[in-house]
Amino acid sequence: MRHPVIPDIHVGGVARTDSARGARARRLCCAVLGALLATGAAASPSVYPTGVTSYEPDLAYGSYVVFGGADGKTHLIDMDGNEVHRWAHFGFPSEILDPRLTGRRGDVLVQLSQVANARAARTGTSLAPGEQLLHGNRTVGELDWSGKVLWEWGTQAPAGAARQHHDISRLPNGDTLILANWIHAVPGFKARPLFDDVIYEVTPMGAIVWRWVASEHLREFGFSASSLRLLRRAGVADYLHINDMTPLGPNRWFDSGDARFHPDNILIDSRQANFIVIIDKRSGRVVWRIGPSERSSLADGTRVPRPIDQTSGQHDAHLIPPGLPGAGDLLVFDNQGEAGYPLQPLAVLPGSRVLEINPVTKEIVWQYTAADSNGPPWAFYSSFISSAQRLPNGNTLIDEGMDGRLFQVTRGGKIVWEYVSPYFAPAPLFGAMTVVSNYVYRAQSVPYDWVPAGTPHEQRAVIAPANASFRVLAELPAQR
Repeated sequence: MRHPVIPDIHVGGVARTDSARGARARRLCCAVLGALLATGAAASPSVYPTGVTSYEPDLAYGSYVVFGGADGKTHLIDMDGNEVHRWAHFGFPSEILDPRLTGRRGDVLVQLSQVANARAARTGTSLAPGEQLLHGNRTVGELDWSGKVLWEWGTQAPAGAARQHHDISRLPNGDTLILANWIHAVPGFKARPLFDDVIYEVTPMGAIVWRWVASEHLREFGFSASSLRLLRRAGVADYLHINDMTPLGPNRWFDSGDARFHPDNILIDSRQANFIVIIDKRSGRVVWRIGPSERSSLADGTRVPRPIDQTSGQHDAHLIPPGLPGAGDLLVFDNQGEAGYPLQPLAVLPGSRVLEINPVTKEIVWQYTAADSNGPPWAFYSSFISSAQRLPNGNTLIDEGMDGRLFQVTRGGKIVWEYVSPYFAPAPLFGAMTVVSNYVYRAQSVPYDWVPAGTPHEQRAVIAPANASFRVLAELPAQR
């Protein structure tokens, strides 16, 4: 069986010499490898529980949760961690579709096939140190509840492969937005060819009716002249590593007359370059952004509201949908992982953040860090992948992806549900190296009525033991 690679790992892009770039690649390789081998976030244990470790039904929002596992399958679980359904394909991400878009319950978007030889398919590509085999997707598609393929796309794409990565979205008109790679040479870049980021809008019949290419908009992303020189000279093939793409959808900003937030416009973020931007769908131009360089996040980091500060390696930026607490605000998982042109300074004690940002005033109006749950900064940290989703009761579902840990927090930071993925599998890392990981790229809360009626679910409280007294019992002596 082919397992997915560890997604979303790359080398920072500011080296001025090959030796410096190689040294940074080796440092990142060691750091990420250590993080993956030590999947426990706080104490890096080698033995720890999986499944649901705590659950307070009165405070948590009840739903299913779907995610693509490190085992190469898509899993749907209930609040007690029971797997209630499984699809044999991995999604990047796995996303269950709103039945209002499909007329059916339980359809899911996933990757369906990979090119036969991902390396051979990159003829002439010279990878930067640490690049992953992320770019070999052949087709993506829609499966129904039984696993039947309802729609598939990829062979119609340029070069005969979709090369989808990180995001995919079904539109109200039935078309599908696909974030993909276009592997080609771009004048002025040291790396040849580049893994350029491209967005396709594809009809149900497979025709590409709209296309947007990142390298055609470099001067719109907010780079200074010196940063743009660093980006071009870094020799990093995956130079932007766009890891998120979502239509804005209906929102209060557009309703009040701000055309930048037209529902058809598309929000993306770049992990490598630390920016979040909105693309005007009609013109293709960037009409709103934060990053790539903001005030330091190392000071004044607890007061809210406050002006936006520096994100680094962020993921899953999106506007909170109408009807949910915070509707219209931007929610983003700020990994605080190494990224930027130049690399942004990070705290000595690592820790990730989930930020809620008013996109008009550009103020942080809510945040979650480990300190909000009375933990040290490193108790909540994922330097890559990960996601956050606002729930109807005001809680936030967080995927600490590096550790395969999913949890819900209240507005005040109380953890009211926690789950650790039990789906471990070998995964290639940095080419020839293989590690065992339970990483989860993204998690999605799924309403009970989005899947077929009669699908079971349980909502029994799980009381977590005190860590200080939790023990693995010694084996008793054999009876004579």
